[in-house]
Amino acid sequence: METSARCQACGERSLVTDEVSENLICTSCAVVQDYNNFQSHIGGISGPAGTYIRTGTSGSGSNYSYKESKIYKAGVLIDDLLFKLNFSVSSIDEVKKMIKTITKGEYGQGDWFSIFVGACAYVVRRKNGNLLPMTDVAALICCDTYELGRMVNRVISFLELKLPEFDIVYLYETTLRNSPSFSGIEVDKKEVMLKQGVFLVQCLVKWFVTTGRRPVQVVVSVLTFIGQLNQVDVKIENLASELNVLAGTCKLRYKELLERLVEVSKALPWGKDVTVKNILKFAPYVFQYMEMKSMGDGQKAIKNSDDVGFDLTYFVSDCLQERSENMIESYRPCEGEDDFSNNTEQGQLHALNFADLDKFNISPECLNVVYSKFKEEVSDFRSTLECGKENRKKRKRHDDYLDCTDWWKGKSELSKKLSLKKILEKDVGMDVMPPAFVNGCLTYQRRRDRIEAAKTRIKKIMCPFGSGEGNDHWLSTCTINEKKKKKRHVDVDWEDLIIETLLLHQVKEEEIEKGYYKALMDLHVFNSGSLE
Repeated sequence: METSARCQACGERSLVTDEVSENLICTSCAVVQDYNNFQSHIGGISGPAGTYIRTGTSGSGSNYSYKESKIYKAGVLIDDLLFKLNFSVSSIDEVKKMIKTITKGEYGQGDWFSIFVGACAYVVRRKNGNLLPMTDVAALICCDTYELGRMVNRVISFLELKLPEFDIVYLYETTLRNSPSFSGIEVDKKEVMLKQGVFLVQCLVKWFVTTGRRPVQVVVSVLTFIGQLNQVDVKIENLASELNVLAGTCKLRYKELLERLVEVSKALPWGKDVTVKNILKFAPYVFQYMEMKSMGDGQKAIKNSDDVGFDLTYFVSDCLQERSENMIESYRPCEGEDDFSNNTEQGQLHALNFADLDKFNISPECLNVVYSKFKEEVSDFRSTLECGKENRKKRKRHDDYLDCTDWWKGKSELSKKLSLKKILEKDVGMDVMPPAFVNGCLTYQRRRDRIEAAKTRIKKIMCPFGSGEGNDHWLSTCTINEKKKKKRHVDVDWEDLIIETLLLHQVKEEEIEKGYYKALMDLHVFNSGSLE
């Protein structure tokens, strides 16, 4: 049906109504007319509303509310994170229950929630006695270790939990078995390295190297040392990258490990020749010494050596040989044969009875005499080996280090996991104080020296001419050394000036030794006028 209205495009009166859409269409130019079929939707509260006007929907085509959408996304995040951490079904349920308890079913969104989920996963794994390094969780959720640690502390305090001690031995065993750096090693050799590492890790625990330190870095240093000791091509940077830790801190722990072994080797006759650079070559002997000490009873004194069938001459001379086939395999007893009968007065000795080890005593003087004696013999022996120089070059790598099966016996209890109490009771050849305690004592001593120096300077300023007969001597000394004053260099820094200020304000020396300079300055110097 045509209408009398004009077309908006061509102006002709040729508009007809479409039967389907009920819109006006021009038969001349086929243009649909605008706004001719508009229907206004006006209603009250229950009337129709647009998708973007109604509160509570999450967009077009979705019927979820904001809370339901938040819970859904949180569940996806939790499942994805726990799947990457290889959690079991029961552990996943435990983590979800913990998250729901802490958030009271509200969950959350954003970066903080990812850190919160990682903290709950870490707490659940530690509570169940399993191992999960915090560095692995932090690397997975892309956050800082300190930030994750703070969240872990908040979770523990909220739930009032008490986590068990971190099992550094289990961390070493797991890393050695699963690390790509040790994947090509034979099973038997890996088991030997496993016992060696456990022995060394527990020695570090006894030496307090792990006290107050991050355990992962200590494990990296032990893995590096054990790998190099067994001729395994492993780098500390690669291990640090695998465990998501900084290589710089691992190198510091590795240096401390070498220094501890050097200190232990000082008890041996050739200990003065051992340094940090060559400790790896002498490590088999040091390990044997430590293992022997750990198997003995450290509570009893060794008094007599006459009743013990131990060929000390053979032992010391054998340690001085350069050929790997002549290196010490064990503490060899003599049973009717004595290769050095011309150099000893005993002749033949009966076999060593380890039950009588408590009666055996070797003085340092005796060891030094035997060492000097056989050092001359070895120098003569070296001259006879010049003809085999070419063959020795081919075996140079094998001569430097002993094969692990030659010197390692693994009979010590420290080769197995022990409690902290039993570890501290063992004797491994050296007892040291915790590094933090030693550093604290040195810091206190340094502050006491600074206090004494500050008191001396203050006294010289307050009493420059002294008293009595010393005045003339002091004046003559000042006159003679007047030209040298410009060349003097007095090491006085900001800490010395602060100590002088506190002493002038009559602060006790015991308080200054603690090092809380800022608090003491605020209390005695800046607030001294207000306190009056």
